Amino acid sequence: MRIADVPIGDGAPLALISGLNVLETEDGAVQLATRLRELSSRRGIGVVFKASFDKANRSSRDSYRGPGLEKGLRALERVKMETGLPVLTDVHEVSQAESVAEVADCLQIPAFLCRQTDLIAACARTGKPVNIKKGQFVAPADIVLAVHKARSFGATDVLLTERGTSFGYRDLVVDMRGLCEMRRAAPVCFDATHSAQLPGAGQGSSGGDREMVAPLARAAVAVGIDALFVEVHPDPSRAPCDGACQVTPAALERLLDEVCAIGAALGGAREP
Repeated sequence: MRIADVPIGDGAPLALISGLNVLETEDGAVQLATRLRELSSRRGIGVVFKASFDKANRSSRDSYRGPGLEKGLRALERVKMETGLPVLTDVHEVSQAESVAEVADCLQIPAFLCRQTDLIAACARTGKPVNIKKGQFVAPADIVLAVHKARSFGATDVLLTERGTSFGYRDLVVDMRGLCEMRRAAPVCFDATHSAQLPGAGQGSSGGDREMVAPLARAAVAVGIDALFVEVHPDPSRAPCDGACQVTPAALERLLDEVCAIGAALGGAREP
């Protein structure tokens, strides 16, 4: 599959999906996207810029959700125009799909909504690639059914993203066997950011452990994935959402060196 000009899967080099958890300012988004383009191009890695215009599943009603659909799409369009990077963003409602598809190169189904047939259908019918995030409550074998749904509604390019599985209360665990199982059905992305999340462990929000981002990412690349998802913030301590499991651009740069070395040692992209 491809997201704009970035090939993913079928023997293509590891791709990077990275950016902000949620949009804050247009200028900030463009600056970060420019940095991501530079650090990825030095390593020959295709990069897709990710940022959400709305975080509709925040724990508290008082939490920052983002600029909204209109302002968010304007910011993403500016990122595309000024950096040339393809962009990916979440779709939370059926009514948003067509508008988002006019700007985004890939539409993402949030983990909590991965079984919502009407939402999957609406995104699939736009003709754009669809990234389905596996819910924390869904087994790898069961999320494959979401791929079948998307394809039945016309999607030709479908990506599956692993982001951890609920492990008791306020914790997640990653079963690396699931990457292999899902990869038999579609290209697979590993979300190292949200796999390090501690759901609900903050004060009215989720916590996380960014120290686990790099080890989990390295392990996933060693097992075999097609894309790596890492959220970045210039100052994670000030990020309005999931700052505890986001990394700085400098930390991402170090991580890319590590995963590229792992990929090279394994002879490139691992086969499913």
